[in-house]
Amino acid sequence: MSNLRKCGIIGVGFVGATCAFTLATSGLFSELVLVDANHKKAEGEAADISHGIAFSQPCAVRAGGYDDLSDCGLIVIAAGANQKPGETRIELLGRNRVIMQSIVENIMKVNKDAILLVVSNPVDLLTYMAQKISGLPAGRVIGSGTVLDTARLKHLLGQYLEIDSRNVHAFIVGEHGDSELAVWSSANISGVDLDDYCKISGKDYSLETLDKIYVSVRDAAYSIIEGKGATYYGIGLAVKRIAEAIVRDEHSVLPVSSMVDGHYGISGLCLGLPCVLGKNGVENVLDIPLSDAEAEKLRSSAEKMRNLLDEIGL
Repeated sequence: MSNLRKCGIIGVGFVGATCAFTLATSGLFSELVLVDANHKKAEGEAADISHGIAFSQPCAVRAGGYDDLSDCGLIVIAAGANQKPGETRIELLGRNRVIMQSIVENIMKVNKDAILLVVSNPVDLLTYMAQKISGLPAGRVIGSGTVLDTARLKHLLGQYLEIDSRNVHAFIVGEHGDSELAVWSSANISGVDLDDYCKISGKDYSLETLDKIYVSVRDAAYSIIEGKGATYYGIGLAVKRIAEAIVRDEHSVLPVSSMVDGHYGISGLCLGLPCVLGKNGVENVLDIPLSDAEAEKLRSSAEKMRNLLDEIGL
């Protein structure tokens, strides 16, 4: 029987360690197990986080192995290879496929009841692999999808419109990557259509302005990596938000990556779409209204992912 108050994190590099910190201090979990190929690294991260728990809420944080994940209700997979100089995306994907296969097979030996949350990149393709390797129901294998991209869009739109980003309702959907798209057609500010709000506030609503915001969202990771070498705080908080929806059985709508079956004419792929999330994982994938152009861009994004899977024989 899995325990939703116990979470495992596999891989404690920048992203995994930040996820561990945000989850350990969230009050969601009573126990966190950190697993890494470098056990000493996992022990160090667990000790460092544990020393600050006195300032937060009770949570036992420790390093462990796969056997320690046997009763985890949620397992976050943040392990993966980084791209080497001159290495193609296909070559990197091939290496990460081997890593993902090993991780998921080891999890399945000890726990077939957990929800798997994939954070490693390319997240949509690795989520697809994890689901196929595990054989778990599609709703219980989730990728972080475009949750962070959507948060970036809300932040930038909020800045532009001089409005609290929490009142901005808009989605980035599709691949977590260069082919992702902003759904402008249904974007709104607390129920007021975006174009109407721009008129009210005297803000430009031209395609050029919207495209600048979209490009800033799409390329955010590149500029952050150029500045500090890696992105991890944003995704750490995104993972916490996804975990909240699951552990609290919120039935919240978040654009996670999960297996798509017939939505927008797309099937047999994982990509980021608004999903209802609860204690059993993805409960429903929502078909939000898209313009014809947006629907075509989404299908194009899906086609690029399908081509990559074909190239590595999946």
